[in-house]
Amino acid sequence: MCGIVAYIGPKEAYPVILKGLKRLEYRGYDSSGVALLNSGLKVYKKKGKVAELEESLVGKDLHAHAGIGHTRWATHGEPSDRNAHPHISENGKLAMIHNGIIENYTQLKGELVKKGYTFQSDTDTEVLLKFIEDIQLNNECGLEEAVRIALKRVTGAYVIVVIDQDHPDTLIAARKGSPLVIGIGKGEHFLASDASPIIEYTKEVVYINDYELAIIRPDELILKNLGNEKITPYITKLDMELAAIEKGGYDHFMLKEIFEQPHTIFDCLRGRLDANAGTITMAGVQNHIEQLKNASRIIIVACGTSWHAGLVAEYVIEELCRIPVEVEYASEFRYRNPVIHKGDVIIAVSQSGETADTLVAIEKAKEQGATIFGVVNVVGSSISRISHAGAYTHAGPEIGVASTKAFTAQLAVLTMMALKIAQEKGSIDNKRFMYLLNELQAIPEKVPATLQTNEQIRKLADKYKDAKDFLYLGRGYNFPVALEGALKLKEISYIHAEGYPAAEMKHGPIALVDETLPVVFVATKDSYHEKIVSNIQEIKARKGKVIAVITEGDEVISNMADDVIVVPAADELVAPMLSVIPMQLLAYYIGVAKGLDVDKPRNLAKSVTVE
Repeated sequence: MCGIVAYIGPKEAYPVILKGLKRLEYRGYDSSGVALLNSGLKVYKKKGKVAELEESLVGKDLHAHAGIGHTRWATHGEPSDRNAHPHISENGKLAMIHNGIIENYTQLKGELVKKGYTFQSDTDTEVLLKFIEDIQLNNECGLEEAVRIALKRVTGAYVIVVIDQDHPDTLIAARKGSPLVIGIGKGEHFLASDASPIIEYTKEVVYINDYELAIIRPDELILKNLGNEKITPYITKLDMELAAIEKGGYDHFMLKEIFEQPHTIFDCLRGRLDANAGTITMAGVQNHIEQLKNASRIIIVACGTSWHAGLVAEYVIEELCRIPVEVEYASEFRYRNPVIHKGDVIIAVSQSGETADTLVAIEKAKEQGATIFGVVNVVGSSISRISHAGAYTHAGPEIGVASTKAFTAQLAVLTMMALKIAQEKGSIDNKRFMYLLNELQAIPEKVPATLQTNEQIRKLADKYKDAKDFLYLGRGYNFPVALEGALKLKEISYIHAEGYPAAEMKHGPIALVDETLPVVFVATKDSYHEKIVSNIQEIKARKGKVIAVITEGDEVISNMADDVIVVPAADELVAPMLSVIPMQLLAYYIGVAKGLDVDKPRNLAKSVTVE
């Protein structure tokens, strides 16, 4: 979850690191800190957001050509100055930053305390650093060897970067289970959790794999495995522009990313879907079409918003492909010893491609003979590399912590996959196939009309911002959209919200309904329309406040609801890509109306790389 950044080279390190921390702050913002080599090792850290660290360093001597920085999402130890990274060794010569969790830190700490080590924080990171220091002293070895020995002993996930006062021209980094990318410049190197801090300086990067150790000097990058064998770095060219990670005139990244959806969905479909030719071109699907169309079942594994995308895909795949689909929370799937057979297909859905639970889940399923298909946004991410095949969503960098454009891009990819499999399997006829191709291709053109509800939703947000609870209801394809709407509101506004299938309302949640409860119905026209009209009447009979997302021309619900948000007509199979957008805007504007930081909601981080 945490963001790490480091620099070594001829530039002033602090400005590079500070800018990098600001770009990585979506990964965690409980505290931040930097360590700089400047005639000795200087460490500065501060509870709170990066801006508070920056303010505290005004007037300090920050000259250095090597340094490391960290923005934290707390795991071990509450957010505080002392628990902020970087941490310092007992002798004061080493500093380290860490993203991940060291699971056996308690045992290691006990051993170190018996040897006389003292600890200034509650973190597992300080324990790992002092364990490395102890190995270095007792084995009379260099830092590189001490790190290698230590990492063979620890269990858990990590990216670490260590800086050494005695060797100011060298950084040592290592990775297992958390992301690390190294940018290659002219006589300089940049390290970060993702490419966003690097793109300004170079487009040539190396993605570090699990169990790899990097020795980084201004003009040299050496990769080794934990067995001390050298590995040839594979240089990748970044396909990203600096403008993609800046606000571009919007007040928040979240609003910018909501408004980018006409382009991101189009980019997702571009070069793949051609309705005129009646084709879908997806190499990952085509190259594994026999496994996909003959799958005995498909299991979609995901977390959070991606899990909701998986629920929509369950409806789509079963409808079109006639293959049984199960949608699993990765955090549960990995622990409950699931029954996996050869012939099963696991679709892993993740914006970051680094979600820890999803990674472990698919690794276990892969060992049991399943075909793994990754649907991710971040190129070069861990899930993309361990999958047998996959498809990128091409949504571009998503900086807002609450996912928006990544969700609609995931829906677009999963729908294309279902259509392609169904065509190859012959489970839908050509007329239906062509109709749905045209419906999907038209979605990017319909999104701008949905975004025109922006001002209306801003006014709705002012009307409902003081509500204590919300209920979100939908049927069929719109049920997962109701779940996603409730999740967005919880994430952004801190208002309690629940999503339910509309028919389940009578099995308990209707007890909550009174004149103070806003009930959001995702009620676009579909095969369930008459049923959801009845559900709305049931809420109105109990004086609930009904906000309905409806299809243009729907006079029935328009005359019943307290407030309506109109979206363009679309086939029910692709309509969630439109009906979810008002959910995103409502959450955003309620958060803004309450004066909250919608880009960085409390307690959250963008990429969940720890359990």
